[in-house]
Amino acid sequence: MIDNLQGIKKLEEFKKSGIISPQRMRAVDINAMELGVSAAALMESAGKSLALCAEKYAPSDVLVLCGGGKNGGDGFVAARYLAGSSTVHVIYPHDSRHSPESRTNLKALSHSGAYLYPVRCPEDVSGLSYLFSSADIIIDAILGTGLSGELREPYKTFVALANKSGALIISADIPTPGIHADTICAFHRPKQEGCDIFNIGIPLEAEICTGKGDLTLISRKKKDAHKGEGGRVLVIGGGPYQGAPYLAALSALRAGADIVRIATPNLMQYPDLIIEKLDGKFITDEHTEKLIELAKASDSVVTGCGLGDKSHNVISDIAPYCRKAVFDADALRTPIIKAGECIYTPHSGEFERMSGINLSSSLYERALCLRDFAKENGGTFILKGNTDIITDGDNVRFNKSGSPAMTKGGTGDVLAGLCGALLCRLSSFDAACIASYVNGCAGEIASEKSGDGIFASDVIENIAQVIYKENQ
Repeated sequence: MIDNLQGIKKLEEFKKSGIISPQRMRAVDINAMELGVSAAALMESAGKSLALCAEKYAPSDVLVLCGGGKNGGDGFVAARYLAGSSTVHVIYPHDSRHSPESRTNLKALSHSGAYLYPVRCPEDVSGLSYLFSSADIIIDAILGTGLSGELREPYKTFVALANKSGALIISADIPTPGIHADTICAFHRPKQEGCDIFNIGIPLEAEICTGKGDLTLISRKKKDAHKGEGGRVLVIGGGPYQGAPYLAALSALRAGADIVRIATPNLMQYPDLIIEKLDGKFITDEHTEKLIELAKASDSVVTGCGLGDKSHNVISDIAPYCRKAVFDADALRTPIIKAGECIYTPHSGEFERMSGINLSSSLYERALCLRDFAKENGGTFILKGNTDIITDGDNVRFNKSGSPAMTKGGTGDVLAGLCGALLCRLSSFDAACIASYVNGCAGEIASEKSGDGIFASDVIENIAQVIYKENQ
């Protein structure tokens, strides 16, 4: 793991502003916790911000409606702060499985002077309708960004009575569906327009760097999943360097691709891979028709691994038939090859070769240069290095995972295969960010076992652990 970023404050330029999706916010929260900001600290900061938002209106009577999730915990914290200056009533579901942090805050709240009303059913809530009609402010801490499906009871009754009350309604982070919020107290960044935004202490790196939270974008397979749903990847490569395409292909399999084919002149037997043997020692024009046919049948195409410098024109001819593609190593030449949706994975020398630009040693300057180049040329770029830089010309992210032992040949092929598998299911930018992070983490695990003596294949063996076992 690379421990620091050069000029971290300067890199704040790459932090996105404006509306953030609930899914991305969840990833940022997890990244913050991995950086040492506990779930309890985030809840305390969010709840205190919610109380400050309410205190602006100098209420005498506050009703806090709490759900069973993190939003409910934020509401418990807010109620504790407000209980010192206002009469506070808190309604919450009796049988909810509160998180440990929420349970701790509910216990603390019970000693604060607030009035607590656990409810089991809509009738219990209706019996407390007088609390709704007498409140100056109602705080909606019912459901936040984690909501899925329709609103259930007793929350439906919470919402109906709040809307009828005439009280000022303040929603925590994002309004519960159906509630008519007058003010939205957004934590960290807004989830919709018209919010008051409160800083809750999330570190800059949680947003501009890859992290464990990014893995939440990878959905788990459903019970009724069928073959091919995890993606069909085609790897085109080999010739001068025989093992490279096989490393990429095995990496794609470990990352969750269902079917991986290799089109290569070099035949090596792997029972888990489908080998499309190409005649000759190199990939040439005579293979174009077959490769186009294979590309059309694939969700993503990975090419360049072990290709050599004699096959660039062939890849250029195939690229328009690729819906999604990853270009690595020998595919990173001029003119730049383009497909439907692309990821390019150059190290600094390959980037200078394909762009004609001499890169600065400054991480900040390199990121600016790469972002501008991606914006001008299209596609998502991973500039591999001590700290990887990922950009699609708009978003910029940094990856610090990895080990010095990963200077071994073949780890770039592993990254390309990871990109190919993830690109089947994600946007090019998300796939590139997660691939960089997973590749580095898998390399860290391998180097813990073998030190500087790791092979690229050792990295592959740890991919599934990083993506699936640690992403619980």
